[in-house]
Amino acid sequence: MALPARAEVVVVGAGLAGLSAAVRLAEAGLDVHVVEASGHAGGRLATERVDGFVVDRGFQVLNTGYPRVAADLDVPALEMGWFWPGAVLRHEGRAARLVDPRRHPATALGTLRAPIGSLPAKTAIAAYSARAGYLPLERLLRTPETTAEQRLRAAGVGDEALERFFRPFLAGVLLESELTTSSRYLDLLWRSFARGRIGLPRHGMQAVGEQLAARLDAQRLHLDLRVSSVTDGSVTTASGPVRADAVVVASDPDTAATLLPGVEAAAPRRVTTHLHVLPASPWEDPLIVLGTPGGRLVNSVVLTDAQPAYSPDGRALVASSSLGPTTEAEVRDEIARLHDVGTTELEHLTSVTVTHAQPATLPPLQLRRPVDLGGGVFVCGDHRDTPSIQGAMASGARAARAVLRALRPKER
Repeated sequence: MALPARAEVVVVGAGLAGLSAAVRLAEAGLDVHVVEASGHAGGRLATERVDGFVVDRGFQVLNTGYPRVAADLDVPALEMGWFWPGAVLRHEGRAARLVDPRRHPATALGTLRAPIGSLPAKTAIAAYSARAGYLPLERLLRTPETTAEQRLRAAGVGDEALERFFRPFLAGVLLESELTTSSRYLDLLWRSFARGRIGLPRHGMQAVGEQLAARLDAQRLHLDLRVSSVTDGSVTTASGPVRADAVVVASDPDTAATLLPGVEAAAPRRVTTHLHVLPASPWEDPLIVLGTPGGRLVNSVVLTDAQPAYSPDGRALVASSSLGPTTEAEVRDEIARLHDVGTTELEHLTSVTVTHAQPATLPPLQLRRPVDLGGGVFVCGDHRDTPSIQGAMASGARAARAVLRALRPKER
């Protein structure tokens, strides 16, 4: 179905924010059309097949500790494969596992012996995890805001844990290693890890967006169609203008700032992920291997330990990520050392660089930024909340509620 000349609502962008908004509006009975510049639904959650292997656009995971994931997705239908809650760190050439003993009690002694500081420091880590995970959310958000590093230092985790565990682990999530991210976002993030599981859908991370898109009439999702301008009550695309009672711009921050004067573009984070194939996994358990201080990598992980369906033939698929621009040749030796394999065993599959992987979240954390810009124009995306699947979906839900208040005030 071609994009009509008139619609009640036009959503610009079929990422998780736009899809979350569109699904709610369509289920409320509104005439909704979604316009997406790329050829797939899901936005930054993109997946392709390379030589039969499932390759996501960078190393990404689905976290069931995010409230919107639990509420809005059919997680079992995604046929998830799960990582263990924890990581492997290498120190002085030896590997040590840090695993949440609540979920895997047999790992408790090994975690207690891990080289991340004294017993009081390890007790401080447990105390911080309990506080972030289970303190009432209102109280957690009232905690004075600092940076992520300052929060961890104030919690008493100690230098060894900070440098060997927290910095590389969080660098892989926040896409910055200085830990200048808002301490409030760190608290929310750690809360999700304490409460949820992280894993990979059988068919790749793009399946998350596709599941949301499947709840829309396929004829109302218009792919490969770029929007060039947005004004009050109108959207201009390559196929012509569309009049609408409401326009929801659910694009990346840079595109939103271009289409909507007054919306700020967030400083983007970037990441490069190198994919390799091994004959078999060198590990027994599905855990992320952390980069070592002074190395180029923040982490390296055997994806197929968690989700075997990522491989077409039983071989192991390894994803290794760096924050700076790196070539495969520059990190090959480091990958081999992290997994204790020979460099000749690593078969390079592909490398993926994402220059706008997520917006930065420096203090002060701006949760629930306004989505109603007035004049029938709305905006959503993880740049309006937190740089995460949760932030994207939550902002999309808020935008949908704002549109409904504007167009159906008697029903609210």
